Amino acid sequence: MTCISLNIRYLPHDLNTKFYALQSYRNGNRAEYVCRKYHISKVSLSRWNRKYDGTKESIINKSHRPLTPLPNAHTELKLKWINNYIRRNPHITLCELWFKLRLNKGYTRHPVSLYRVLKKIGFYNKLNIKNTSKYIPKKYDTSTQLGKKWQS
Repeated sequence: MTCISLNIRYLPHDLNTKFYALQSYRNGNRAEYVCRKYHISKVSLSRWNRKYDGTKESIINKSHRPLTPLPNAHTELKLKWINNYIRRNPHITLCELWFKLRLNKGYTRHPVSLYRVLKKIGFYNKLNIKNTSKYIPKKYDTSTQLGKKWQS
């Protein structure tokens, strides 16, 4: 029998484990026995049992991504404003862009959300900002005799 470590918060169960656990539960075995045998919680077993209609496809994990856009997401109009300002002035800074949008267009979002949108549309990739060279440590000159060189 495999041992489950105690530091794992979430143990993803494969489709066969779910299927055989539900078959065992629906054949008359007690929930405690099934949970102990398959290393699952009682809540998971009851949730799978509600979803199960006799086919394996009914208990496949589905996406958690929402079907509708978030209510505070940037609209197409705001993205158009941002793209127009960048197209007219490609060297504009984040603060200037945010202030112009706020002053002229009534933009109410936080500058950090504007930064995220600019990263998403690839504005910072177009700038070709040169990365600074990495720090290379130099050899420390240590003396071989006592009292020659003191570090203060």
